[in-house]
Amino acid sequence: MIVYLNQLRIILQSKYFLSLLIIISCLYIITITKIIPYKSIYSENSKTFIGKVIKIKETSYGYSLTLKSQENLIIYTDNFNYNLGDTILVNGNLSKLKNNTVLNTFNYKEYLYQNKIFYTLEAKEFKLLKENKNLIYKLKNNLIKYLNTFKSSNYLKSFILGDTNSLGNIYNSYQINGICHLLSIGSSHITLLSILLLFILKKIKLQKYSYPIVFIIIFLYIVLTDYQIPIIRVYLYLILSYLNKILKLNLSSIVLFIYTTIITLIINPFYIYHKGFLYSYSISFILILNKDKLNGNYLAKLLKITTISFLYSIPFNIYFNFEFNLLSIFYNLFFVPLFNIIIFPLSLLTLIFPFLDNLFYLIMTISNNISIFLNNYTWGIIIFKKISFLILILYLLLMTLIIKDLLNKKIKGLIILVLILLIHFHINDIVKNNLFIAIDVKQGDSSLFYTNNKSILIDTGGVYNQNISENTITMLKSLGIRKIDYLILTHGDFDHMGEAINLVENFKVEKVIFNCGEFNELEKDLIKVLEKNKIPYYSCIKELNLDDNKLYFLNNKDYGNENDNSSVIYTELNDHKFLFMGDAGVDVEEDLIEKYNLQDIDVLKVGHHGSKTSSSKLFINEVNPKYSIISVGKNNRYGHPNKEVLNNLSDSKIYRTDEDGSIMFKIKNNKLKIETCSP
Repeated sequence: MIVYLNQLRIILQSKYFLSLLIIISCLYIITITKIIPYKSIYSENSKTFIGKVIKIKETSYGYSLTLKSQENLIIYTDNFNYNLGDTILVNGNLSKLKNNTVLNTFNYKEYLYQNKIFYTLEAKEFKLLKENKNLIYKLKNNLIKYLNTFKSSNYLKSFILGDTNSLGNIYNSYQINGICHLLSIGSSHITLLSILLLFILKKIKLQKYSYPIVFIIIFLYIVLTDYQIPIIRVYLYLILSYLNKILKLNLSSIVLFIYTTIITLIINPFYIYHKGFLYSYSISFILILNKDKLNGNYLAKLLKITTISFLYSIPFNIYFNFEFNLLSIFYNLFFVPLFNIIIFPLSLLTLIFPFLDNLFYLIMTISNNISIFLNNYTWGIIIFKKISFLILILYLLLMTLIIKDLLNKKIKGLIILVLILLIHFHINDIVKNNLFIAIDVKQGDSSLFYTNNKSILIDTGGVYNQNISENTITMLKSLGIRKIDYLILTHGDFDHMGEAINLVENFKVEKVIFNCGEFNELEKDLIKVLEKNKIPYYSCIKELNLDDNKLYFLNNKDYGNENDNSSVIYTELNDHKFLFMGDAGVDVEEDLIEKYNLQDIDVLKVGHHGSKTSSSKLFINEVNPKYSIISVGKNNRYGHPNKEVLNNLSDSKIYRTDEDGSIMFKIKNNKLKIETCSP
């Protein structure tokens, strides 16, 4: 036995073995995630499914369920009266998942594919086949019912079960401040839980079996919390550390962590693309790598750990969120002790002693109000243009060297980092971009025109009960755009300006331009917000100067209705002609032909979503567009675009947002390069 252990030590301590294992793991990850694609066993014609309910989430529109069947399915329904672990029969219609249709926004299809899910199901009928008998699901069902009796139930679910779904805007507030990790289960939670369990086992004289018992309990907790990545990391590391100790393998902490990472990725290779995995494992890696330098009293350690974590998270924040908050390093110095010393221990005590519920709720309310107050200090939020995965890796390598230098009291690396970040920050000033994007806003209209580092958003779109401006803001940030210089609203219909207030309140807008004619109620509501935020606005202008470029507003006549009063905008960019028609109709088109020379337009933003009230044969023959863009919702109730309009446009290349997603025209070397964000 001793001989085998000695051989095991030699193998595990060998750098060659570790290097070989890393190479084999990388090949395995690439093979599983890129070379051998997952395939669904269902077809879109499948209607009936039998499976076990393994997740239930309450949403603003009802419930989202995960059904474990032959293949996992996401089910949407208005009402659901069954429990976790129940086996049910479901009738409904499958919908194939689609890619994101707005540039650089969240790709739900890709996310679910990584969990081997290919379809969502709109449920029509449920039937219970078998009630749950699984002890874990019973425990979770009862725990959820118990937590729902608390005033602070949403917070307890977050700290006990890792469920942050019901926190809503509160979670967003912490996220803006760079401290949302404190609302999820992390290493500090598991460490505290382990200490408590070891203390209890020692008191009841089970110290001899304490570690195996703790490992079993934590594993059950992992299952209970739906396999949260930070808990998996801590759990595997604790087990390997325990084996390292009892087997006397003498492996270093960093080697143990590498093995932890390899085992995690063997369990699920797709974790390599998971935001939670990359944040959790990378920051843990850099802290373990430099643990010898993390000495001093509690405050000194906290300052070092917070600084290192902040610096190492910068590349990830740029990669995933296209921004980071400079002030988050100071916020963490306040909130980390608050959560680790007071809030999380109090959440466990509240679970055991319900009379503490009001106190816990009060402290969480105070913490939330502080976070919301800090959201006002937006000057700390710095937006960066999207980077590739390769640039992310280079950033992380640089951060590793810089952190090592800082811990050795050298600032040369930090100076280099600041210079690189400054170059990255000003990349749009260095590398000029001219582009036009027709943004997919479903049944609505919104276009971005970007030239000489000036951004003009023409309309915002608007869909009732949906906040579609979030996608627009994310896209703007990913392009390195920090403000909208001009928000042009072609007219006052909801599908063109319904998101204007949301946009103004959540993104910097310098000036707003309205069309000609009287203001309607929507426009008046927006004007109140503009005046409150001291944003200047104008109406019925004739032209807009943009350095060496101009936008011409061709329609200054009052036709007595919103659609025909639409601003019609013409501009040229590198000798390419663009024409935006808003919702202007045939009467306006005839006036434009009579008044202006609008021949051979390169890109036509088709009027009124391709309605038969616009884009007459006479007008299209006159402007003779090379490319025609129709902004339209899929299967819309208006029947847009009209077949006759499509026939009128048949000599041009037609792009539609319902089929092509967002459409981007880049101008390079006086040539148009077209990219789509197809669903």
